Amino acid sequence: MKEITVKTRSRCEIVDITQQINAVLPAQIAEGTCLIYCPHTTAGITVNENYDPDVKHDILAKLDRLIPHEESFYRHEEGNSDAHLKASLMGFSQLVPFRGGHLDLGTWQGIYFCEFDGPRIRKVRLYFQKTEDVE
Repeated sequence: MKEITVKTRSRCEIVDITQQINAVLPAQIAEGTCLIYCPHTTAGITVNENYDPDVKHDILAKLDRLIPHEESFYRHEEGNSDAHLKASLMGFSQLVPFRGGHLDLGTWQGIYFCEFDGPRIRKVRLYFQKTEDVE
């Protein structure tokens, strides 16, 4: 298991963490899977396009329209109910294959940390599993 740190600068932000993950993939495992897990209830993990920055903007804008920050019907007293809901929709983990020291992503894919209650310093945990050779 490895852990990386993500420092967010805004209340809602999507941060590409692909390179941080590639940097800590175990060199002794030629091929396997990486479980990328967010141990926070107001942040999440997703896989999406990392070429056009407008994709991140569009995701955040749509989530904000669907689940606005200021709503009178929220009962959670901390004032971050929207963050919990958005994080639940995005999910808290992704299982991604890797080989040759890099995540085995599609051409335009990246791993994103999704912050919904920042700015904060967050942790992401990475769990590695070697692929068993099948003959």
